[in-house]
Formats: sequence, C-alpha cells, structure tokens
Amino acid sequence: ALTVAHVDVNASAVITGGLFALLPGRALVAGVQDGLTGFYITASARLLEVMYFFVGIVTGVLVVLYFGVKLGAQLNPDAALGVNEQPVVQIVASMLLSLTFAVLLQQERSTVLWVTLNGGVAWVVYGAMHYVADISPVASTAVAAGLVGLFGQLLSRYRFASALPYTTAAIGPLLPGSATYFGLLSIAQNNVDKGLVSLAKAVSLAMAIAIGVNLGSEISRLFLRLPGAGSAAGRRAAKRTRGF
Repeated sequence: ALTVAHVDVNASAVITGGLFALLPGRALVAGVQDGLTGFYITASARLLEVMYFFVGIVTGVLVVLYFGVKLGAQLNPDAALGVNEQPVVQIVASMLLSLTFAVLLQQERSTVLWVTLNGGVAWVVYGAMHYVADISPVASTAVAAGLVGLFGQLLSRYRFASALPYTTAAIGPLLPGSATYFGLLSIAQNNVDKGLVSLAKAVSLAMAIAIGVNLGSEISRLFLRLPGAGSAAGRRAAKRTRGF
C-alpha cells in the first residue's frame, strides 16, 4: 500500500519486518525437539501446525503481492535488503529484536534480559561466520542456533526452569523473513523457479534453526550433571527389584 501510494519507504524492510512476527519459530523448535527425543505424536502435531502456519503465510502474502503487482507496485525482488556495515548496530538491533519477541510471547520478566543477551550472542556468531568468514548462511545459522540452544539449556539449569523460554525469542534474528518474502514476490511476478529456490532457502534456514537449537541442548548434556545422578548408585538395588 505504501509503494502504490508512492511513499518513500523500503517496501522489502516493511514486509519482512511484518513477517518476523508471524513465522512459527517456537512451534518449529518444539516440534523438532519432540521428534529427536522420541515423542513422535506430539512432534507430528506441532510440525503439522508449522505447515499450516507456513501455508497461511504463503497464501496471505502471495495474494496481496499479486494484487499489488497488478496495481503497479514497483517491488523489486532483486533488491536485497541492505546490510549495515557497523557490527555494533547489528548486535544492538538483534538484541532489540529478541527483546521484542520476548514481549510478544509474554515471557516472564526474569527471562527477558537473558533472552536479549542470548539473541545478541546468536547474531555475533552468525555475523562472524557469514559476513566475515564468508560461510554459507545455512551453516552459519545452524551454528548460531546451536549456541542459542546451549546457552538456553545452561540458563534453564541455573534458573531451574524450562529451556524453551530462553531460546524461542533468541532465535528471532535468525528467522528467514527476507528469504520468504523474496520467494513469494518472485512467484507473484511469474518467476516461479527463482521463487521456489528462495522458499527452499527459507525452509533450509528454518530447519537449520530448529536442528541447531536442539543439537545445542543435547551437547549441554555432555558436561551437565543430571539431577539425582549422585544417588544413582544407591538406587541400583531398587532398579533390580523392578526388573531393570
């Protein structure tokens, strides 16, 4: 609407920013976590929910973009979003985005500060790998999400709470909003092949986030002492009486 009204605004930034609030990051992470830990029924239900979310996003955005193109909106899928060359600005922006997600999800106040810091760490790792070391965005996203999951698990043990509140909002800066938008825009402009490639990239980034977060949580088990591990030796006799 702003582009059709000839308002001087970056339409890609406006639409991508709106998509961030709709992407089902929490359901995706929880679904993959349930699948990796053997809860296949709940994993299937949550991944089906993710699919419905994605279909809704694709349908809604694609319909509006189609009518926008027909009305003469000058939307250019080749004009990628500009990247600020100041790392400090990027880190602060990523922390603000994580803070916004924490407020959106109505998290407890005690978790907001830690989630904000965790989101900043995620972007530091991603920026160092992708923009400095020139590593692929999927691999960079997976490693950054892995650290989010690792720190989330450590914080959950320290705070005696679930790890999900410390990871869900922190993955906000890594969500594939721009890849989703540019893919849908290319499809709306009859460039189906390019659009499908961009959507495949968005799906790859989403799966990299989910797998990375859960892998980081599993890595933390290598050096975190499980609750009650100290009394395991005293319970062996009890286990034998129960047939274990």
